[in-house]
Amino acid sequence: MGKQAATSLSVLLWAFTACSSANLTNNYSSSLNYAQVTKVSAIEQTENTWCFHTQVRHNDQGWNHYADHWEVIDLNGNVLGQRPLAHPHDNEQPFTRSQCGIKIPNRIKEVVVRAKCNHHGYEGKQVLVNLMQAKGDHFSVKRRQ
Repeated sequence: MGKQAATSLSVLLWAFTACSSANLTNNYSSSLNYAQVTKVSAIEQTENTWCFHTQVRHNDQGWNHYADHWEVIDLNGNVLGQRPLAHPHDNEQPFTRSQCGIKIPNRIKEVVVRAKCNHHGYEGKQVLVNLMQAKGDHFSVKRRQ
């Protein structure tokens, strides 16, 4: 493969990745009937191991309709970690729950945090977290020194 072809391929892959990550986080319903991730704090515990503190907002209505978990996925949709939400949070909105021990390989630079409700699935706001930046839209990252 020539240098020009390799450069063109690199640009094409970058554009595909940028568009894919934008699609993961830009197409959502803002209705509180869908679980919305409103803020994420990611803290590196050890190399490749992270703790996520995730704020979720949802119009919980008892056991029949509530946010039942949130998860961290890579840009290919592979689940890296999950935090079950064991009960409705009718009177606690938004609420923050944490999950530590999430393994993220060094090659992964961005992840998506999304929440799910037991009625509508993952149709609410998701947050794209760039693990190489200290902060961004609706997220903060603290890496080990």
